[in-house]
Amino acid sequence: MKTKTFNARSMTLIGMLGALSTVLMMFNFPLPFAPAFLKFDIAELPALFAGFFLGPVSGCAVVVIKILLKLVMEGTDTAFVGEFMNVAGSSVFVLSASLIYKLHRTKAGAVAALSIASVLVSVLFIYLNIYVGFPMYERLYGMSLGMIIEMGAAVNPFIHDTFTLMVFAFLPFNLLKHGVTSVVTYLIYKRCGAALRSVVSAGHVVSADSKASGVHRL
Repeated sequence: MKTKTFNARSMTLIGMLGALSTVLMMFNFPLPFAPAFLKFDIAELPALFAGFFLGPVSGCAVVVIKILLKLVMEGTDTAFVGEFMNVAGSSVFVLSASLIYKLHRTKAGAVAALSIASVLVSVLFIYLNIYVGFPMYERLYGMSLGMIIEMGAAVNPFIHDTFTLMVFAFLPFNLLKHGVTSVVTYLIYKRCGAALRSVVSAGHVVSADSKASGVHRL
């Protein structure tokens, strides 16, 4: 009975955080140094909360819910390429951060987890875009690499080929996006911890996943 209670409560929390993530995703805007299709948002913040509080799998579940709700509400304007890349990048970010934090449940561990995850996903996204994203855009959306470079060059004079597109647009964009998300997460996670515990816990019922993850107050 206790397990069923937790499952219901944890699923409710994951669903709530997924919905919140979808709302945050709608508040997005381009940055002046990157192509307009790169949208800045902090929608991964709720997924980080789930990853830190319930475990890595729960964090990734929030990422998937975010995209599914977005597709239901708005559909896709990138032939699902943008959504696929979003899930891939967000999952790497949340998974790596929550796994590192699971091993080092301290303030220093949280800083290290968020910092490493931000750099990791930013570098990984260079390869994901070159070898996965761009070919998919070209095949499914009809957008060639040359067109993407031109979009970047239109707003950033340092961009003139694939390398400079990555170095002067995609890399700083992702470092800034995930860096800001990490800072906000670190600053408010402690304050929101009590609310999360009240949703998940019923009396002394605590998630086995949370125990394994070692829920910690930053």
